[in-house]
Amino acid sequence: MSTFVIQLKTEIARIVKKESRAQTAAIKKSNATYRAEIAELKRRIASLELAEKRAGKTSPQPKAAAKALAPASQGLRFRADGFASLRKKLGLTGLQMAQLLGVSNQSVYHWETGKSRPRAAQLQTIAAVRKLGKKEVAARMAQPSS
Repeated sequence: MSTFVIQLKTEIARIVKKESRAQTAAIKKSNATYRAEIAELKRRIASLELAEKRAGKTSPQPKAAAKALAPASQGLRFRADGFASLRKKLGLTGLQMAQLLGVSNQSVYHWETGKSRPRAAQLQTIAAVRKLGKKEVAARMAQPSS
């Protein structure tokens, strides 16, 4: 009887392996198809980026279009130590300066330490604050923000 049990177990194992191979074959085939499609898409992206880069080099922008695309703050410069000295000259804390400019306290900290630079719109706001005196800044800080 033990021979019968062993043969039965062997036959069941063989059938299970056969069925599992049949079921995973479809998954393996679709997986290979997806990988091939992904590789083809990556090649297309690379060729399109290369074509875009080549097209950008060969066609220079007209001066009028370049001026239209340039930010209005083109003449404005930013120095981290100059920004820090402005804040100190106005007698403001980093948080107060952030509230005055409408940015986060972390942004002011990063600008002062040179870890990041303000955006064009923020440069214009900084330039406007640079023109203010201590009294005007105190008056603006006393106004409730809307």
